[in-house]
Amino acid sequence: MGTLVCFHAHPDDECIGTGGTIARAAQEGHRVVLVVATNGDHGEVPSDLGPGETLVDRRRYETTQSAETLGIHRVVWLGYQDSGMTGWEQNTNTEAFCNASLDEAAHKLADVLREENATVLTTYDWHGGYGHPDHIMVHKVGHRAAELVPSVKVYEGTMNRDLMRRSIEGARAAGLIPEGEGFDPDGPADDGNPIGTPESEINWRVDVVQWADKKRAAMRCHASQLSDSSLFLAMGDEQFAMMFGHEWFIEPGNPEPLQNGWLLS
Repeated sequence: MGTLVCFHAHPDDECIGTGGTIARAAQEGHRVVLVVATNGDHGEVPSDLGPGETLVDRRRYETTQSAETLGIHRVVWLGYQDSGMTGWEQNTNTEAFCNASLDEAAHKLADVLREENATVLTTYDWHGGYGHPDHIMVHKVGHRAAELVPSVKVYEGTMNRDLMRRSIEGARAAGLIPEGEGFDPDGPADDGNPIGTPESEINWRVDVVQWADKKRAAMRCHASQLSDSSLFLAMGDEQFAMMFGHEWFIEPGNPEPLQNGWLLS
């Protein structure tokens, strides 16, 4: 059995990006460790915070609940502040993750990789899926940490842009989305680049359909950020499993085309 370390930018990213992979790994007997770079300081502030409770308190609690749902064995917080979206004033905060010392942050992550004798590390693709400054930093820090711990295998979590396009076109053809409306996966995301990665540049399609229920249950734990009317939670179980029952990974340096596979043997 191996140890999977999933490195994410914010509380709730763990279930959205790799929830199925985490649940599958845990059920198969692998050790799973979640490392969260930031405290999620700039998320949605819920109206039901208790006396003295902060958004950070709530998001840490929600992450603990999500971790228990998915079977995560350990959660590590690097403690950086959320950088906010591209162009936000928070981008200039000296404590923001996007302004952290690359080597300092990488050494913190590398310490966890060594402590856990990690087999696999997941990070993000080159622009963090949609260009968020913290996600881009996760990519950079993840790769730098892997240089410090060369025994770990790195996979970059991403989104399949072509699948998104096909899904939206199918929904329009079925009359579920009016013509001219809906999300354009080829349009500019947070950093001006299209979201995710073309299918031709993705190496691995990981089947997590059997764990889709746990993935969505973990999303529900993050109630302050993901309401029941959100895209992830509003659809039926069958539709959710169809759309989010596979997770997508790039294996840096692997020239092979997309294939079905698993990150842990």
